[in-house]
Amino acid sequence: MIVSSKGYILTNHHVIEAADEIEVATADGKKFKARVVGSDPDTDIAVLQVTTESLPAITFGNDDGLRAGDVVLAIGNPFGVGQTVTMGIVSAVGRSHLGINTFENFIQTDAAINPGNSGGALIDSNGNLVGINTAIYSQSGGSMGIGFAIPASSARQVMESIIETGSVTRGWIGVEAQEITPELAESFKLPVVSGTLIAGVMRGGPADKGGVRPGDVLLQVEGKAVTDPQSMLTLVAALVPGKLAKLKIRRDTKNLDVQVEVGKRPNAQRQKPR
Repeated sequence: MIVSSKGYILTNHHVIEAADEIEVATADGKKFKARVVGSDPDTDIAVLQVTTESLPAITFGNDDGLRAGDVVLAIGNPFGVGQTVTMGIVSAVGRSHLGINTFENFIQTDAAINPGNSGGALIDSNGNLVGINTAIYSQSGGSMGIGFAIPASSARQVMESIIETGSVTRGWIGVEAQEITPELAESFKLPVVSGTLIAGVMRGGPADKGGVRPGDVLLQVEGKAVTDPQSMLTLVAALVPGKLAKLKIRRDTKNLDVQVEVGKRPNAQRQKPR
């Protein structure tokens, strides 16, 4: 969707990932050559730009206020039949652990989303952008009423970083994390099943230099609770590289505070440790 009169366009990374040339077609039949400003595979966001006269741009809505039951409309080009609008409701917010993206915080909707809808707008009843249609859960290849959209606020943050610097900079501490099971919680004498187990520490990395050891249980990052490896990844990514961050860990039945100088997350999004 067009998000700026300067010709900036938001879409999914997977839509343009293998493209040699990109053409943007607007609803009035006009076509423009587009360039890739930058993309972020970790969130599946890409920013394009077309050079033309002033274009009408969509207005960003407040996706933080979305609740299950709110009416939304999905816009896209399903199966290449042409621009289509479908209506549904927000089924859930904050969906994660789906294995779709590295960083997940999806809006779930039952508005029909099919192949060809990727990168299209999810709008509220006032026409404001609240999400970017990204993925579906389907056993048939068609809509089964379980679609997922990236919140517009998250997409906007990524977009602004890409426009300003050409990429997205995230924090990194160099650890591998493992989920805490009830059995592990009992063996580590944790009062509740919380935090994430540090299964590995990169030698010479930020966590290693800060005194974090394999076998520690990470409980908090900058005062914010860690509930599982995914939440740890999200909290660490939000840290500013080069700054000191306070981690609360549990070691040998004792809670300790350690300071780590945050590094920059490697660009290879699938590289471990995280």
